Amino acid sequence: MSDYTEAMLITRAMDMDERLDTLALGAEFDLCGCGTRTPPSSHRFIYNAALPTGGCMPLFKVLQSNACINDCAYCVNQAGRDTRRSSFQSEELARLFMDLYRKKLVQGLFLTSAIDREASRMQQEMLKTVEILRRNYKFTGYIHLKMLPGASRDLIEAGCRMASRVSVNMEAPTPGHLARLSSKKDLYNGIMNPMRWAKQIMTASKGLVPSGQTTQFVVGASGETDRDIVKSTAALYGEFGLRRVYFSAYRPITGSRLEDVPAAPPMREHRLYEVDWLLRVYGFSSREVELALDSNGQLRLSQDPKVTIARKQPWLFPVDINTAPYDDIVRVPGIGPVSAKRIMTARSGHIIDSLETLKKMRVVVKRAAPFIWFKGMSQDDRQLSFMPELEDEMTAGKPSLAPF
Repeated sequence: MSDYTEAMLITRAMDMDERLDTLALGAEFDLCGCGTRTPPSSHRFIYNAALPTGGCMPLFKVLQSNACINDCAYCVNQAGRDTRRSSFQSEELARLFMDLYRKKLVQGLFLTSAIDREASRMQQEMLKTVEILRRNYKFTGYIHLKMLPGASRDLIEAGCRMASRVSVNMEAPTPGHLARLSSKKDLYNGIMNPMRWAKQIMTASKGLVPSGQTTQFVVGASGETDRDIVKSTAALYGEFGLRRVYFSAYRPITGSRLEDVPAAPPMREHRLYEVDWLLRVYGFSSREVELALDSNGQLRLSQDPKVTIARKQPWLFPVDINTAPYDDIVRVPGIGPVSAKRIMTARSGHIIDSLETLKKMRVVVKRAAPFIWFKGMSQDDRQLSFMPELEDEMTAGKPSLAPF
């Protein structure tokens, strides 16, 4: 019996709550931003995605179906795995979302799916759900729509015309790494082509997909190094103009081919997000970022990559806090884009002459002190020790992993 046939039989026997629980659980590993699920006692299908301006947006995060023809070894929905299969019809999924929306439990939708039978056919079902929401229910809010690997260009274009954000998960940084995870996925034709089409469609029709295009890597499943992921991330930003790249630390799935592969450390995921922040927001070049890698191509889990990069370029420091350009100031550990702009504004009216002044601008002075200079700065100030390495250096402007 195929996964799809099994899904149809079980769907008839399951009530709405059972299906919702099954299909929300199956969507757990598909990232839509940094945030948290509602408490366990509440609805597991509601995901509170962090907003870049603060606060959060509750999203209804769900699979259209968890029946799958793909054998992705990292995935809870992989073909052949002994798990309950189910699906939603487009009309009932749209109706369910609107019921949650009217009750003010959610503000937007994150719709993804496994691929049952064929990618384009499943993509059509997802598009039908979105079309019902947009045209029948007149919902104009946020919808993040997954583009399924292998879906046709016309379906990708239809999705771009209705969704607030689109994404297709790359999962692995190279074809060789992806081949270790799946025998059926094609990185170039199945995954990168939809990315390319989405960019072309958005470029040709301004205003489509206002929240842009994203992708995701599974970290630690295919034996890839951080160098592999960082190089691919930089290339994706350059070629496809992605809004975000997300990283999901691998967790072994019982009953999968990789169940004996140890979980990736959560700190590895965190360090990759810090590097992504340097590339995307701080304006670091890919060459600069590679300075954070060790001889094995890995990021140090015990040290912020920005600190590592600064220590490997001693000729750039100390930076004169009162005269240096923005690009130099933002490269100082402990100073993020927000505090760098505050420094630029403050020094136009008066000289910055104390660490206390910088501290009021939300500079992490114990990190910044060894890398900066101002008139009257004492040697004791310069020799301040770093804060604990595992503390995020971007206190003033912690990276937003939100869906916007």
